[in-house]
Amino acid sequence: MKRTTLAALVWALASSHAYAAAPLAGIDTAAADKAVRTQDDFYRASQGKWLNDVAIPADRATWGAFNEAQEKVEGQVRSIIEKAEQDKARKNGSDEQKIGDYYASFMNEALRNAQGLKPLQGELAKVAALSSKDGIAALAAHFNRIDATAPIDMGVRQDAKDSTRYVLGISQSGLGLPNRDYFLSDKDARLSDIRGKYQQHVQKLLALAGHADAAAEAEQIIALETGIAGAHWTAVERRDPVKGYNKLTLAQLKALMPNFDWAAYMQGAGVAGKADSVIVGQPSYLEGLDKLIVSTPLPVWKAYFTFHLLSAYAPYLSQEFAAESFAFRGAILAGTKEQRPLQSRAIVEVNRSLGEMVGKAYVKEYFPPERKKQVEDMAQNFIAAFREGIESLEWMSKETKQQAQIKLSKISVKVGYPDQWRDYGSLAIKRDDLVGNVMRARVFANEINMNRLGKPVDRKVWGMTPQTVNAYYNASLNEVVFPAARLQFPLYDPNAEPAVNYGAVGISIGHEISHAFDDKGSQFDGDGNLRNWWTKEDGEKFAARGKMLVAQYGAYSPVPGYHLNGELTLGENIADNAGLVMATRAYRIYMKGQPGPVIDGYTAEQRLFMGMAQARRGKSREANAIAQVKSDPHSPPEFRVNGSVKNHPDFYRVFDVKEGDKMYLPPEQRVIFW
Repeated sequence: MKRTTLAALVWALASSHAYAAAPLAGIDTAAADKAVRTQDDFYRASQGKWLNDVAIPADRATWGAFNEAQEKVEGQVRSIIEKAEQDKARKNGSDEQKIGDYYASFMNEALRNAQGLKPLQGELAKVAALSSKDGIAALAAHFNRIDATAPIDMGVRQDAKDSTRYVLGISQSGLGLPNRDYFLSDKDARLSDIRGKYQQHVQKLLALAGHADAAAEAEQIIALETGIAGAHWTAVERRDPVKGYNKLTLAQLKALMPNFDWAAYMQGAGVAGKADSVIVGQPSYLEGLDKLIVSTPLPVWKAYFTFHLLSAYAPYLSQEFAAESFAFRGAILAGTKEQRPLQSRAIVEVNRSLGEMVGKAYVKEYFPPERKKQVEDMAQNFIAAFREGIESLEWMSKETKQQAQIKLSKISVKVGYPDQWRDYGSLAIKRDDLVGNVMRARVFANEINMNRLGKPVDRKVWGMTPQTVNAYYNASLNEVVFPAARLQFPLYDPNAEPAVNYGAVGISIGHEISHAFDDKGSQFDGDGNLRNWWTKEDGEKFAARGKMLVAQYGAYSPVPGYHLNGELTLGENIADNAGLVMATRAYRIYMKGQPGPVIDGYTAEQRLFMGMAQARRGKSREANAIAQVKSDPHSPPEFRVNGSVKNHPDFYRVFDVKEGDKMYLPPEQRVIFW
């Protein structure tokens, strides 16, 4: 009792005024499965009852802590949107008018059913007007603008080797399934089955649009996309920023792909005459696509573009189109049992298209200023933890440590919301035009991106809205960004004793900062430039650790017959492992070396690990899990938790894990980066 009281006093003295005076555990103890030993399966011991008892909702493909937070945010956003829609005094052109009318246009299903395919007829006519293959380029550029799948994609981004300027970037695209494996893995029965059902989906959408030869066209489209997939780089190959940086002049681009009208493409994208070079992500893909343009008959290309136009806008057309879109994308690809209610889909769409407009109201209503300060202070402790960690590395030379410290010192931390809000003044929203609203919003977003070309790099821009339950690291800006919605229960509890928050939200802070030093982020310097700042020997030691982690995670299997791709998930796995190490170190910095309180029988260190597991918990339908294994660089929740704690030295001490326990890894097999 004396120890607990003293520890609580130390905590009270060390904690900032922003935290609650009385320490709360912040741990969902009811989620634990006491029948499972922590030393044998930490994930299930800490979250097993939740995993056993909580079902994935019928209209979801996954469910977990992030989904719970998203559900809460959706309710908050719903109140903002519905209030705007019901505001009878709103002025034309105001935020309330645009939010309310966009929502009303989605909810008016009767009007959409009456209109059928009519709202898309103008766009379908553009595809039908394609009279030669010379027009494919201009049509592809237009599809990029309206966010419909096309064989190539182009956008404006920072130059990876000169982060002070914007450049045009071109990358592979063109597939209607998650990645190339779905088309090329003939020995995988599940993927072959999905490919067959995809062909049926293509046929059904074309048939709904009145195509008499829908079956034959669907077969031809699948053959074309299989050719496109064959030219695609793998997901692992695309992770290499050096191989993906190929600066070409427009003349070189034309030579690489002579049967594509690049002048028309640039004109259609709105960047003609604004650039003399481009960064091509996958040059061999463009060569392969050029051959496909020559070998594939024009009618097949027209059917291909028609289908992808229908696919992109089916959720906003009449009920039969929306239902078919869900039947494949939701039910077959993700395994979802039921389509989400109309109101929920409307909320998601308004939130997506008018993100910062809704976000501005969201922050005002639901994100108190003190929470921003709390997390900013936490982030500084993580920076200090990394600084300390870099200096303590035995395997890294003084030269590389110096460069790592320079990069760390230049990391920018953004919390909550942007300093400047996006101006939506030029975006027209109409109460009776859902397809038009969606398309204008997509073109508006595309133009914001394309119009950056030739202008100074905007370091204030955000890549996520404040109401997004996520976070990210941007290597070119060397910044970590934590939107307001990521900082809420069950991912963050402002009233809990800090240990659980250093685990639950701290794992995200540590994770994102770690991306600056993962296998990909570590190739960029503190100014955001792709530059090797490692000594040769240190680079080899880092790579050797990476190979060990690849092997560890490659042995994990979320679905029988499907193992994780350790190379694809390497960057996220490094960030998970390093982020957890930094979470424990940052908490010690926060506590100034003093012990945290024992609450509900758990030490502060135990609650930190449990807070991390609680924030990472989740479950997935099998179809969605397979899609994740094939295309997602993140490991499934179970392995994000168990995989990282197995490598963490403190885990063994805190939970008394010994040789013979299932969670035990011999010291020489544990991988520690930072």
